[in-house]
Amino acid sequence: MNHEEVKKKLFQSSQVKKEYDDLKVLFDIKKEIIQLRISQGLSQKELAEIVGTQQSAISRLESGQYNPSIEFLSKIAHALGKELQINFH
Repeated sequence: MNHEEVKKKLFQSSQVKKEYDDLKVLFDIKKEIIQLRISQGLSQKELAEIVGTQQSAISRLESGQYNPSIEFLSKIAHALGKELQINFH
């Protein structure tokens, strides 16, 4: 089975689908941070230095072991030359 087939099978459970949907925003944010950091040629340590935090904080954020505050996400965004925007649809 490939990833999409496993996902389709798991999503047959409404509980699994709800949990996935609830976490999707956080996964998307973390994915974008990783992509931006890598595209700018920054290591986790370099990004941490710009933000004014420890490399371990960036690692925990990217691995999903830490749910950041809006303030911390804003610092990350500015360090990556971006602006944090939050929208409700």
